[in-house]
Amino acid sequence: MSHLFPEFEVKDENLEKQKEKVLKQIQENKKQIEKILSLQNKTYENFVKPYQLMQVKLNLLFSPISHLNYVKNSQKTQEVYSSLLPVLTEYYTALGQDERIYRSFKEIYDKEKDSLNQEQRKVLEDSIREFELSGVNLPEDKRNRVKDINIRLSQLQNRFAQNLLDATDSYELIIEDLRDIEELPETDIEKAKITIDGKTVYRFTLHQPSYIAFMTYSGNRQKREELYRAYVTRAPENEEILEEILTLRYEKAKILGFSNYAELSLATKMAQSPQQVIDFLRELARKSRPQAEKEYEELNKYAEKSGLKDKVQAYDFAYYSEKLKKEKFDVNDEQYKPYFEKNRVIEGLFNFLNRLFKLDFEKINVPVWDPSVSVYQIYRKDKLIGRLYLDLEAREGKRDGAWMDEWVTHHTDEKGNEIPPVAFIVANFSPSSEKSPSLLRPYDVETLFHEMGHALHHLLSEVKEPFVSGISGVEWDAVEFPSQFLEKFAYEPEVLKNFAFHYKTGEPLSEDMINRLKNAKNFLSALGMIRQIEFALFDILIHLDKYTAADVQGILDKVREEVSVIKPPPYNKFQWSFSHIFAGGYAAGYYSYKWAEVLSADAYFMFVDSGIYNDEIAESFYEEILTKGGSRPAMELFKNFAGREPQIDALLRLSGINV
Repeated sequence: MSHLFPEFEVKDENLEKQKEKVLKQIQENKKQIEKILSLQNKTYENFVKPYQLMQVKLNLLFSPISHLNYVKNSQKTQEVYSSLLPVLTEYYTALGQDERIYRSFKEIYDKEKDSLNQEQRKVLEDSIREFELSGVNLPEDKRNRVKDINIRLSQLQNRFAQNLLDATDSYELIIEDLRDIEELPETDIEKAKITIDGKTVYRFTLHQPSYIAFMTYSGNRQKREELYRAYVTRAPENEEILEEILTLRYEKAKILGFSNYAELSLATKMAQSPQQVIDFLRELARKSRPQAEKEYEELNKYAEKSGLKDKVQAYDFAYYSEKLKKEKFDVNDEQYKPYFEKNRVIEGLFNFLNRLFKLDFEKINVPVWDPSVSVYQIYRKDKLIGRLYLDLEAREGKRDGAWMDEWVTHHTDEKGNEIPPVAFIVANFSPSSEKSPSLLRPYDVETLFHEMGHALHHLLSEVKEPFVSGISGVEWDAVEFPSQFLEKFAYEPEVLKNFAFHYKTGEPLSEDMINRLKNAKNFLSALGMIRQIEFALFDILIHLDKYTAADVQGILDKVREEVSVIKPPPYNKFQWSFSHIFAGGYAAGYYSYKWAEVLSADAYFMFVDSGIYNDEIAESFYEEILTKGGSRPAMELFKNFAGREPQIDALLRLSGINV
């Protein structure tokens, strides 16, 4: 059966070859488009379907290059990826502005809309709207300007990300005095150990595992602030880049007939207007803030008792909150890590999904880009559904964070054959070594469940049209719904019993430790909520007008004044590293995390309140949410599943915030 899947054989040595294939496919597609445009009688089958399939072919070839650039970044991947970016942007922008394709789509829609099925109608409706948003109705000079803006934006966003990666890679804090790090877990001390001029010292960097370990456990406040300052002032050159990005976004929105970029961004989302988003965030802030202030007060009292002379600052937060959490719940990551060995956790996650959604996972041996990567075929009721790559351990040259990426989307080809989907899950968990396997923090376990939720949304699609299959065509503020939903089960006692066993002794995680973990889950949750609201509100507000870098700082200060409980120091230039909105797809959309979390919290309680493994609810979620991809609006799918509108109080209940 494996001939159904492409194999990952791209590496530095054959990148140029792969680049040639991409360029060739672009030429091929351009020819093919002219060919179908010349058809006299255009239909969905002879025009729209082939148009989708040629984009699928291009993505199949380019995806491994962009993937490698993220997970095994080298001079070579940067070169090839950067050289293809403008070509691809130009190709997609030209397509998005080709009036002939737009008119053909509209004609086919008007002529066939009563005979088309729901999926096909959604493909056309989405595509026609996309065309209109890329300026197809504009005079040529304005259309060309939009095209130029898109190309420039893609270069700027790539540069923003690369600057951040370079800045993260180039900094190190050398600790000579072991007393500064004596509270760090043994494994982190080992990892930091290096020899300089025959002397043992300890090297800490701005990469997540190293940075988090130091900020959480180093008792030296001065060194903590030193590392924190380096972290929040990374990539100052991004100051002018973000200003140019905002200027271009604003210009593009105006050309397309919107008052600002936020309106343009929301045109394809569930939320109806920037004001609705701002009201939503402010309501959450209003309901969460009193509890957040109480949490901060409790943290300050604890820190004072521990000898801190002033208030807890941003660079103290991880250190004292970890200590207080340990005192209150006796939960610290190091105690739990031995019970969360990477492979055991994966196995437990698969068992959970087997019970919940009747999925089976079979490990297979195929080419991978790094020896730590594992690959699985997924079956349901003996039918092969898709393939999943897991690349979970941190290493040099790998972008920070965790994400799911799609390589192939479920669809049917021109002959009606079903093409199964392929997904990648990437994370930066503590790497395995000769001395110890990869051990996960509780938060890492949640992250894995979260990304698996995205992967399921992509892999379980039964939609035949690639443009609205899996996560394609799903509104951005609904895309986090399945991932956040699944993540909420990571700390359920019934689920933990599947995989939480000590990697050396095999003993299970005790009831007491499970309960402490679950109770600690909402520790300082209102402060966490407020922090996310701060980012989301900042993001939507800076996209309401044309702002300079100085304005952006002013808006950030105002938002912190209004919302934040722990005020960051004035030197904190968080915006320089806010890659979600300046190098990712979350511009005027960061609120989506909380928006989607209302849906996911609501769905989660439907399961939990009826005993988790309720076949009827699980089957309905599988059918209405996971298999339908972007074939219908998300709100409609949610209502089909729940039989009602989602409720904001479910999110507050989930976070343990008393309304």
